Amino acid sequence: MLVALAAVVAVASAFVGNNAVLAIAVLFAISWPLERLFRRHPVPVRRLALRTDLAYAAAQPALQIVTLVVAIIVGALSLAWIPGLLLRPFVTSLPPLAQAVGGFLVFDFLAYWTHRWSHTVPLFWRFHSVHHSTRHLDWVSGFRAHPLDGVFIAPVIVLFIAAGIDNRVTGALAILQFLVGLGAHLNVRFRLRPLWPVVMTPEFHHWHHELRHEAHNSNFSIFLPIWDIMFGSYRMPRNERPAHYGIPGPMPNGIVQQLVFPLRGLRAKH
Repeated sequence: MLVALAAVVAVASAFVGNNAVLAIAVLFAISWPLERLFRRHPVPVRRLALRTDLAYAAAQPALQIVTLVVAIIVGALSLAWIPGLLLRPFVTSLPPLAQAVGGFLVFDFLAYWTHRWSHTVPLFWRFHSVHHSTRHLDWVSGFRAHPLDGVFIAPVIVLFIAAGIDNRVTGALAILQFLVGLGAHLNVRFRLRPLWPVVMTPEFHHWHHELRHEAHNSNFSIFLPIWDIMFGSYRMPRNERPAHYGIPGPMPNGIVQQLVFPLRGLRAKH
């Protein structure tokens, strides 16, 4: 099982890490013209902390190795493989399409709660706050994330592996989550109102990054806003738009300082 977990995380890590330079180039080629032609906020090209976010993008190969190693440990210790093994006879009896659709819905549901706990559990928020510390959302800001922030999804991956879901489905979901997450940070003015309750849009995710407390703890869904609607965390005002991003607490500048910051005093407080 550890080998399978390593394989799945490695597939996603290889895509995100080893191809980071290519991903940056492709994202820039697609996103930069959109943000120049249809930008929401008048952010200069050389905006605040751009170097920090670019450093996160360039450091993806190294950061993903850290995520991979810690995710294997967290996944193994989570005991999520126990319910997975219990579900295995049922899951493996499903047709491939049903397994893929069901896996997508279960993954999205569990990812919603994992993301929500990243905001409500103090230990998790220590690492997730690095991602939220950016004061500008654009094509590269989605790369800013502490490598230990991504390990909390590991029990979900272990559950899927133990349940017998095809590793290609699990790996594809991890990659899709990464790509959709990057697109959700685009600095574009499209509102796409008809899609609000259907799929995550930049408007939906921008509210999640809004600095105000009542907005900051909302819109946790990764793919489908239905989970926010069901569990009371949906926020999409029709006559208002998010304007200020970041976190209320301190966060140093620079990638090295930000990677170290969540670890300070960790042993004393936990």
